[in-house]
Amino acid sequence: MSSTILVSGGAGYIGSHACLALRDAGFTPVAIDNLSQGHEWAVKFGPLRQGDIGDEDFVRGVCAEFKPAALMHFAAFIEVGESVQNPAKYWDNNFERAKKLFAAARAGGIRHAVFSSTAAVYGMPDISPLTEDLPLKPINPYGETKLAAEQALREMADMKSVALRYFNAAGAAAEEGIGEAHWPESHLLPNVILAALGHKPAITVFGTDYPTPDGTAVRDYVHVRDLAEAHVAALRYLLGGGESTVCNLGTGKGYSVKEVIDEVQNRVGGPVPAEYGPRRAGDPPALVANAEKAGRLLGWKPGRPLGDIVASALAWHRGQRYREAVLDVRLPS
Repeated sequence: MSSTILVSGGAGYIGSHACLALRDAGFTPVAIDNLSQGHEWAVKFGPLRQGDIGDEDFVRGVCAEFKPAALMHFAAFIEVGESVQNPAKYWDNNFERAKKLFAAARAGGIRHAVFSSTAAVYGMPDISPLTEDLPLKPINPYGETKLAAEQALREMADMKSVALRYFNAAGAAAEEGIGEAHWPESHLLPNVILAALGHKPAITVFGTDYPTPDGTAVRDYVHVRDLAEAHVAALRYLLGGGESTVCNLGTGKGYSVKEVIDEVQNRVGGPVPAEYGPRRAGDPPALVANAEKAGRLLGWKPGRPLGDIVASALAWHRGQRYREAVLDVRLPS
């Protein structure tokens, strides 16, 4: 069987780390990416073919060239707020184009797929930690489109798949020259780091009156390298004859916004400028994963705690590659 794996969105944040994990596991990742969100410099662990996942001729051509054994699909838009403002953009890319990718991959001989999904498919659950059997009630187009793509993949004839529902991806592989490089940045940890390093005026904390130990929202942060290794574990499960399934990916431990800020302050040795505002609509007090199924079925267990996540992200955001890729072109001189 071929050791080549087709990685859609392989030039993006999580996709590039998945390519690293594939290389380390003895596979050859082939990234396909239109570079609208990804970065050519992040494709370091295998070849890149530039094109759109909705172009079925392009995808079939890449399959004919490399004869991949499986697909890993990451190429999606991820901003919740933008999905509310422009749902058509999200339905087009995250669902319609994803369906075309799945069909073209199947036509190209691929029979196994690992799908990058999200905890947003659960919506506003009443319990935490979250298990995979909870009702699926997404509350925004981002979550709706990811759930629809999960279902479309599961309905593909002769295609076995694992949908991996992430909680909060964070961290970097700075020593390998890859990390989070979005702008504007919407995720908590990089925004805290950017404020700590003086690249943003302040971090805004939304809500200080949640029913949590310190009043700020609690989330489950999982290292992006742990996430990437989970994709390899899911791939091995499928190649070994596993049936289609879904798994949560998280640590099972939540950290509050204040705890994340405190961890960054401890690492940089100085205060993080912060402003405090009201809760955002649709933000639950706590989102924490029950990832026991991933451990049981895939043999996966996250091994990197919050301190390692923050240290790796700090190394990335302080590094020359991040400055060249983001800061030098985004911030005024």
